[in-house]
Amino acid sequence: MNTSSFPWLIVLTVLPLVGALAVACLPPAAEALAKRLTLAWTLLVLVVTAAIALGFDVNAKRFQYVTSYPWISQFGIRFGFGVDGIALVMIVLIAVLMPVVILASWHDGRTGTRSVKTFFALMLALESTMIGTFVSTDTFLFYVFFEVMLVPMYFLIGSFGGARRQYAAVKFFLYSLVGGLFMLASVIGLYVVSSNAGHPSFAFSDLAKLNIDPGVQKWLFLGFFIAFAIKAPLFPFHTWLPDAGAAAPIGAAVLLVGVMDKVGTFGFLRYCLPLFPDASAWFAPVVVVLAVIGIIYGALLAMGQTDMRRLVAYTSIAHFGFIALGIFAFTTQGGTGAVLYMVNHGLSTGALFLVVGFLIYRRGSSNIADFGGAAKVVPWIAGVFFISGLSSLALPGTNSFVSEFLVLLGSWANQPVATVIATAGMILAALYILLMYQRTMQGKLNPDLPEMNDLSRREAVVIAPMIVLILALGFFPKPVIDVIDPAVKATMQDAGKSDPVPTANSGGRK
Repeated sequence: MNTSSFPWLIVLTVLPLVGALAVACLPPAAEALAKRLTLAWTLLVLVVTAAIALGFDVNAKRFQYVTSYPWISQFGIRFGFGVDGIALVMIVLIAVLMPVVILASWHDGRTGTRSVKTFFALMLALESTMIGTFVSTDTFLFYVFFEVMLVPMYFLIGSFGGARRQYAAVKFFLYSLVGGLFMLASVIGLYVVSSNAGHPSFAFSDLAKLNIDPGVQKWLFLGFFIAFAIKAPLFPFHTWLPDAGAAAPIGAAVLLVGVMDKVGTFGFLRYCLPLFPDASAWFAPVVVVLAVIGIIYGALLAMGQTDMRRLVAYTSIAHFGFIALGIFAFTTQGGTGAVLYMVNHGLSTGALFLVVGFLIYRRGSSNIADFGGAAKVVPWIAGVFFISGLSSLALPGTNSFVSEFLVLLGSWANQPVATVIATAGMILAALYILLMYQRTMQGKLNPDLPEMNDLSRREAVVIAPMIVLILALGFFPKPVIDVIDPAVKATMQDAGKSDPVPTANSGGRK
């Protein structure tokens, strides 16, 4: 167990923000320097994150690197930071994705009057707020990061996105802001409950000890649930995602779908289940129904898309249905599978968005019909596209298969009907991924397809870590599962849930 009193998590949270300020202060003409400085800063954050991960002891107490300083003392609000296995794998995902995304965005940022340095400064600011969201252990501080996180993404979409960027940015911001207001009401409600109990506090550790009336729990649960369901997004709160995913710059889209959306499912585990166990159990049937609808609905809509970016965005709605199913199955296997799915989805969908970005850069279009037979001219891009697609449809041997299998295995005991229906979503996933690949890469070469260069050296460096992780976690997920599992078990204990005990077949030999 780490015993250092050094505020590692505060440093990790503030470090990208310092980098953002440094990049923002560069002269407007220093575009190359802005890119190099941003890349170097994300690599520094990756090194610090690696040091934190190596010092984390899976056999020690749940929250480690705990730091707490007074902020607004009269209300018991503190700068509280800590990390458990669930949060740790998410900040590692952020740290791994950021250098990849910055390299992938090397030619982005020049849009109208906006400068390149503004684009890369916003990316670093986004990294800071995302990390802060996952490592906050004070509920009010979590809410602050939850809302502030919207600002850099809003400007990334609205200023540097595609044709419908302003509409998509406003829709994304308003949906998330409204959800956040529901959560703020519940955060205040929790403070009132803790005050009535004689110990006013916003600290998660204090709130988890409260014995809240089941009726009050339902109302407080709804405030958090609506905010997290919008952020995830869970059906029917999903309508902002296809627009935002299609309009955002590719690098921002990777972070939006690969990381930001996970704040919603992370919130289900961190806040909804432990703080409101009775309400979570009461609402679970409704959440499971919404999850299953999302799996089927997202898959069907994905099959009907003509735009690659919108198709990938719709696949995420189906994937988030699997994650929600695993969480609200209330089993360790389901919860561990859901968290592993959060990591693997960030890798597989991130890789898909990156490859789509490579194709858009060459063709100037994300329309599926504008391709056809492209594998004949860009075979390496077609190859990484195929592997990324196989990961998204959870083929055995890729990372997503293990997490999807754990979710289905863990949900079977408590939600057998939902599990059977969700399994059908795996078949639909194969259809929408393979159809997209076939229409873009296979068949007769589109005569209107211009001459295109294959994978460049920079693009190879961008996509190689993603492919390596997709295959490595497909064959050897144990290190990540070992980090996640203790935190999930602690969460289920806080929620008063235990894994079902297998029963012998009464019809067998006695």
